[in-house]
Amino acid sequence: MRRDLRAVAESQLGLVTRAQALESGLSDAAVRWRVESGRWVLVQRGVYSTTPGRDDWHARALAALLRVGVPSALCGPSAGFLWGLVPHPGLDVHVVVPVDRRPDTTPGIVITRSRHAYERTDERAWPHRIGIDHTVFDLAQGQALDRAVALVAKAVGTRRTTVRNLRRALEQRPNQSHRTLLLEVLADVAAGTESPAERRFTRDVEQAHGLPAAVRQADGPGGTRCDNDYPALRVKVEVDGRLGHAGWANQQRDGRRDRRNAASLWLTVRVYWTDVAVTPCQTALELEAIFRGRGWRESARRCRRRGCPVGRGVEG
Repeated sequence: MRRDLRAVAESQLGLVTRAQALESGLSDAAVRWRVESGRWVLVQRGVYSTTPGRDDWHARALAALLRVGVPSALCGPSAGFLWGLVPHPGLDVHVVVPVDRRPDTTPGIVITRSRHAYERTDERAWPHRIGIDHTVFDLAQGQALDRAVALVAKAVGTRRTTVRNLRRALEQRPNQSHRTLLLEVLADVAAGTESPAERRFTRDVEQAHGLPAAVRQADGPGGTRCDNDYPALRVKVEVDGRLGHAGWANQQRDGRRDRRNAASLWLTVRVYWTDVAVTPCQTALELEAIFRGRGWRESARRCRRRGCPVGRGVEG
């Protein structure tokens, strides 16, 4: 290959387009000879692999982008795979284009037309793809809340983005599934301030089901603080609703604190965002069993949620 075309191929995982080959000075006959002789392999219409035998997903995804043409970007599960948000990209390659483009339908390529394609594409990433913040919410759209929260937590926990960036992206998406709850998840909470998840625990788990009232933000050993203390039962309930609880260092810190509490015969129970926002009744039922096992002589009551399993036969 000519030096300039070789440089293009090297930057494109060994791929070149017919237009790039012709622009470098090759003739139609020269391109055809390379394909017929097996030196190049046709992977998409007008897209060739100059390294026969390579058939990994990254090359197929880039070939799809080159086939669709500029401007375009990987999106959905394809972008999510490259950002490390999902373990598998799926069988098809997902590509987004601006609304004023109408590429031909191609087997194996799922094309989405969006008026936000330009602004949401991260052109610093290669292959070009929708930025990680909007990819998180694209993948979460239409999914259950716990799946959406898991995607948010993974994006932040792996340090690929920040809570502030995600919140800014979500504010631009008025039709996002679970938008109000996700804004709570991403709320900026100052140190020592009750988080939205903690408020939901108090309202939807504890108070709604008639559980004992905790002492909030109680001081603990070693200068620690606990979200909810039940001194009479020697139970601590930590609500890990803020994304700052994620990460190895914080897990180690929490583990040390739990062991110190256990040495003083305190039981530490940890609940998470989905426990208080998605399944508060089940969480209350589990806490009732824990509290009764630690000496609580009363019973929890059913709340007003349909199908609440707590206190069957007792109206909330």
